[in-house]
Amino acid sequence: MNDKLYHWAEMRAKMRIMGFNAHAVKPLNEDAAAELGAELLGEATIFVVAGGCLVLEYWRHQALRRRKERERHAAWSAMRDEVGHLALALEALQDRVQAAPLQSAVVELQAQMREVRAQLGARDPPSAPQATPKE
Repeated sequence: MNDKLYHWAEMRAKMRIMGFNAHAVKPLNEDAAAELGAELLGEATIFVVAGGCLVLEYWRHQALRRRKERERHAAWSAMRDEVGHLALALEALQDRVQAAPLQSAVVELQAQMREVRAQLGARDPPSAPQATPKE
């Protein structure tokens, strides 16, 4: 039944395109209808399989894109964490560098105190081991 309806719609469209009278479409016989039905079924099967392949490929591509995005995000987070750790290490190094001039200032003050004591004639107390400035 559907084959006859398909044939009727197809023939009307073809006849209108060619400019003929589309009202006089002869119905198909049983053999031609069966052949047309088999052809339609085969084409529909190919269309469904091809469409399914396209959908599956699209899903695969989207999953791959999401995985790459997650990996990119994880790498970006790791880099941000590493930059944070490096910033903390830099601050610690800067603190150590700032503390180094204070040590040399302490050594300089000790030397000045010795000079003042020498000028006043006072004896130096027993000297403690002195830290040598590291440069």
